[in-house]
Amino acid sequence: MFTLARRRVRTAALALSAVAALVLSATTATSAAGASAAPAPAKQGPTSVAYIEVNNNSMLNVGKYTLADGGGNAFDVAVIFAANINYDTASKTAYLHFNENVQRVLDNAATQIRPLQQKGIKVLLSVLGNHQGAGFANFPSQQTASAFAEQLSDTVAEYGLDGVDFDDEYAEYGNNGTAQPNDSSFVHLVTALRANMPDKVISLYNIGPAATRLSYGGVDISGTFDYAWNPYYGTWQVPGIALPKAQLSPAAVEIGRTSQNTAAGLARRTVDEGYGVYLTYNLDGSDRSADVSAFTRELYGSEAVYTP
Repeated sequence: MFTLARRRVRTAALALSAVAALVLSATTATSAAGASAAPAPAKQGPTSVAYIEVNNNSMLNVGKYTLADGGGNAFDVAVIFAANINYDTASKTAYLHFNENVQRVLDNAATQIRPLQQKGIKVLLSVLGNHQGAGFANFPSQQTASAFAEQLSDTVAEYGLDGVDFDDEYAEYGNNGTAQPNDSSFVHLVTALRANMPDKVISLYNIGPAATRLSYGGVDISGTFDYAWNPYYGTWQVPGIALPKAQLSPAAVEIGRTSQNTAAGLARRTVDEGYGVYLTYNLDGSDRSADVSAFTRELYGSEAVYTP
């Protein structure tokens, strides 16, 4: 993940945000048995996303923030950061890998994932390169791409997740004798994944070779994604993908590092320009209500309340 130091009217933005909410609810199937998600108190405004570095922080942090006005969740989507796409040099195939911290979250879904889902927060699994040459953009065939898609969808089903997030960083294409990116790989992968899980969320962290290879052989996968977001924290950059504004986050902030003034300004611009998603990264276990309130005031007209 990268860190970069750096009113169209509100009613129009809220209308687009309502579209985003409909997309999220329509594309997310019921979680695993036992989740029985209760609807969160209603709120209007963009979908807010929180990436959690589970090597250091708890997924449960996402559920500790509510809006002072109405009690709705401050965050709508929590992303487990991150699983990896690894490479088996013996079989020359890519495979899905979980480090011990990601595996711990998944194995303890009843206490780490279900509590968020019961609050109405969707939980996605981010998948990231791991310096081994395997990535989303260099599957050599439709068959190999589909095999990896099956690993992803099986994981979503097994652990009762709400979807998958693609982050094409750190693959280091070419390592271990792997191929360079090709035009068909990511199209085959995302097409197969959507076929496997038609009602789940698929999101794009808009970076890397995969993000620039969204069409092949007359197939354009842009509309397959539920969301796409800017990967550069502290900045405004509209993702270069053909999705409605309601499904895009040009704003990206790192909580605790992006200044509150910048976070507020990016949130205000999100509303003013009619975008439907607001991306945050690295929510830790401290009381970050001041940082979170900086953007919730602009997105939802309310302070954020932290409950340990």
